[in-house]
Amino acid sequence: MSAPAAPAAAGAVYDRGYRPYDGPRGGRRAAVVAVYWSTVRRALGLRRSWRHKFLPWMLLGIVTVPAAVNVGIAYITRDSSVPQIEIITYRGYVGVSSSLLLFVALVAPDVLCPDRRQRVLSLIFARPLTGTDYALAKLAAIASILFAFSFLPQVVLFVGQMLVSRDGALDYLTGHASVLWQVPVAVVLLAIYYAVLGLAFASLTTRRIVAGASLLGVLFVSSSVSAILRASSGRTEAAELLNLLALPLHVRDLVFLGNIDPFVDLSRVDGGGAMAAAVYVLVVAAALATLVWRYRWSEA
Repeated sequence: MSAPAAPAAAGAVYDRGYRPYDGPRGGRRAAVVAVYWSTVRRALGLRRSWRHKFLPWMLLGIVTVPAAVNVGIAYITRDSSVPQIEIITYRGYVGVSSSLLLFVALVAPDVLCPDRRQRVLSLIFARPLTGTDYALAKLAAIASILFAFSFLPQVVLFVGQMLVSRDGALDYLTGHASVLWQVPVAVVLLAIYYAVLGLAFASLTTRRIVAGASLLGVLFVSSSVSAILRASSGRTEAAELLNLLALPLHVRDLVFLGNIDPFVDLSRVDGGGAMAAAVYVLVVAAALATLVWRYRWSEA
């Protein structure tokens, strides 16, 4: 006698409406652009909750305050005999605020660490995107935001000063024409420096707080060590160059003045400006190499 047949396995087919993608495929360039814009949106808190929007826009407001105050004072006193008051110069406005540094310490880890911690890099690199593309797109996004946050207050300051100038807008424009190229160049150099350092530190860990604290710690410790060495040994040329916090300000002075600020110890060293520029290039190159190496390694 044969055994009864086993019941057929129950099953069902559900039509969820999934379809293969048949739209245009952008390729590698489109993937890089997508990473760039997604990083910009994340850093500025766009399409995120209000607490993610609060910090970047608050910092932009803070860095714009000196320009607004300077223009306001010039407007109030422009018809009086009081000498024109200038609370901040275009050169001093580049890199003088610690708000940008704080922004980098908070945002750079936020745009890198989650992808590593959540182990989604292999999924990202499944597209026609290399680790170097990914790292450079992130760097370009953060540097662009830093440039905008540094440049827009300068625009407010320049346009405001031009409109309330006692000598007239045209005379002010022609008298400050050099600022039109000095400010963008100095701001670009500052933005690249902060962005590449922040992302290099963030690439070494999956914890955002560790990355941000490491960046701030290295910069401020280098400033303290430089001050101690200058006070104890008098070796101004080497000690001043160890100050990574002041290094972009020396480069800024080279753009505006053509030399190091005369009130800085490094100005009394022969070739101090060239040494500052060389150290700037070395620091940026080392940080960029670290960032690219970390993501080429992740890609593998």
